[in-house]
Amino acid sequence: MKLPNFSDLVIFENDDYLVVNKPPFLATLDERVGGAPNMLRLARQHHDDIQAAHRLDRETSGALAFAKNPAAYRHLAMQFEDREVKKQYHAVVWGTPQMHDEVVERNIETTSRGKARLAYKGKPAETHFTTLETFARHALMLCEPVTGRMHQIRLHLMYLQAPIVGDKDYGGEDFYLSSLKKRFNMKEGEEEQPFIKRFALHALRLQFVGLDGEEISVEAPYPKDFRVLVEALRQNH
Repeated sequence: MKLPNFSDLVIFENDDYLVVNKPPFLATLDERVGGAPNMLRLARQHHDDIQAAHRLDRETSGALAFAKNPAAYRHLAMQFEDREVKKQYHAVVWGTPQMHDEVVERNIETTSRGKARLAYKGKPAETHFTTLETFARHALMLCEPVTGRMHQIRLHLMYLQAPIVGDKDYGGEDFYLSSLKKRFNMKEGEEEQPFIKRFALHALRLQFVGLDGEEISVEAPYPKDFRVLVEALRQNH
């Protein structure tokens, strides 16, 4: 993939913090294998001792905060630990659940292969879900995690039997345009590609308090693949 220009990703910046709209398919930090590019590396080309204050999964797009100095990092890390950071995600899911501030509290434990599972002896995890729009066989969901466990939103949506589109690790199949369009013609010999090539999860909004006590609220616009998916579902239901 072509690496983005880091400064084009910045959606908020002050003396202490920088928030980017992370594109999909870029890890936040080093993954287990070698020197693949990641968001922290890109950020450090511009700011020497910048640190990622939290992380988003590689396929998840959206608002990702960095701290530019150690005091700012500690300040935000404490807010994450005390569950004071407000996080809002949008997900496109299978099924048409009708939810209004539905709370899921199911413990999560990580497994050895970079995955996680719901488990009684795992760590407490809490997410609130609200249905924003329903389509023929899908829905756009607002997901508000209170805790920050690995793959939390994905697991909790699977638990609700509304897995995320494209999230094959946690019960969500790929979505194909031909399933919506009766007269969808492929060229001969071509195989239809999934409409979105990742799981459809976007970190829309991040809200926390800066070092000066001011509230910082940042919204990250949908990337193209997520926006086009939602538009296609709206047009064809």
